Amino acid sequence: MELISVLGTAGVVGGIGLVCGSALAYIASKFGVPENEKVLEVTESLPGINCGGCGYAGCADYAKAIVDREEALNLCAPGGAATAATLGTLMGQTVEASEPKMALIRCTGDLKDSKRRYAYNGITDCIAAQALHGGDKECPYGCLGYGTCARVCPTDAIVVENGLARVDRDKCIACGACVKVCPRALIKLVPRSHKIHVLCSSKDKGPVVKKYCATGCIGCRICTKLDAGGAFGMDGFLAVVDYAKPAATNPQLVEKCPGHCIRNT
Repeated sequence: MELISVLGTAGVVGGIGLVCGSALAYIASKFGVPENEKVLEVTESLPGINCGGCGYAGCADYAKAIVDREEALNLCAPGGAATAATLGTLMGQTVEASEPKMALIRCTGDLKDSKRRYAYNGITDCIAAQALHGGDKECPYGCLGYGTCARVCPTDAIVVENGLARVDRDKCIACGACVKVCPRALIKLVPRSHKIHVLCSSKDKGPVVKKYCATGCIGCRICTKLDAGGAFGMDGFLAVVDYAKPAATNPQLVEKCPGHCIRNT
């Protein structure tokens, strides 16, 4: 009797499942919105990394925006010029590929060259460290080195060495994920055509910078005199690069920098 009861129960449950499945299939066929074939084509032409660098939640959302709202076709940094050209062919448009970029961490103050205000023993996360009295690093602008940017990088292009994050230019796809999570806003996307950069973000005067970092910008302005192309300028006491101008190539920019924060990457 128990066996019959079990079989009967199983039959009832199975029957209910069959009815529900049939009902759902009917509803889907009757009221479902058919997928746009063009959206599927565009989605398949994208890298599928879903990094969000284009400004959309993922590749499928970007594809829908391209087809439905005529979004720009050159927003996919990981795909680069090749993907932009493919999308142009699919959409019947001529596409001007955007200049390839990479992430740049504007700091050189590792554990050896920069001072710490206190011993941080909290969560290994830059956002958490910054929330505790503004971070443990004495420089209020520099890399905290707890790897939040490295953990969000979809291609493992960022590593933390000796308390300082570093970008592998060969792996970076310029998705911008690291830019969004850095609590000190010291990561930015820059054109790959530029090789010489100012790897410092401190806005403090030179004497103050020298107290907490051996490789910080001291605002000496030597770089602005050495760069004939005008890419190097000043933002207060901080040397900066105008990436809209031709890339600086003078090797003396690196050699003559007294703070050793101008580097060739």
